Amino acid sequence: MRTAYEIVKAHYDASSRGDLDGMLADLAPDAEWIEMDGSLCTGTHVGPAAVVENVFKVIGSTFEGFEFRLDRLLDAGDEVVAIGGYRGRHRQSGKPFSVRTAHLWTVRDGKVRRFEQFTNTKLLDDVAS
Repeated sequence: MRTAYEIVKAHYDASSRGDLDGMLADLAPDAEWIEMDGSLCTGTHVGPAAVVENVFKVIGSTFEGFEFRLDRLLDAGDEVVAIGGYRGRHRQSGKPFSVRTAHLWTVRDGKVRRFEQFTNTKLLDDVAS
């Protein structure tokens, strides 16, 4: 069985390739995906379909060239911490952005059970105007 670290790394590898199916492959059917209060996708989204609809589609329609650039991936057993940043350009304002971000992943029984995002939502809001 793959480790939590390997599972999370596979998600980011798939993201780098633009492989949505690969990004979702290890999400449990009842996985909680938590976007910070104040973010564009605020809330807890449960399951892969909700993540696609309420997070990935919203991000794709709001930003162009959106990406998470992974700087460090820290192994803490069943939990994995990713440190990096979001980059892209707001579609309506045309303003580019770069914001530091951390993700906390919880993996059990070979599936992602929880994802939580930490970022400066004010910086993301500022590019919209």
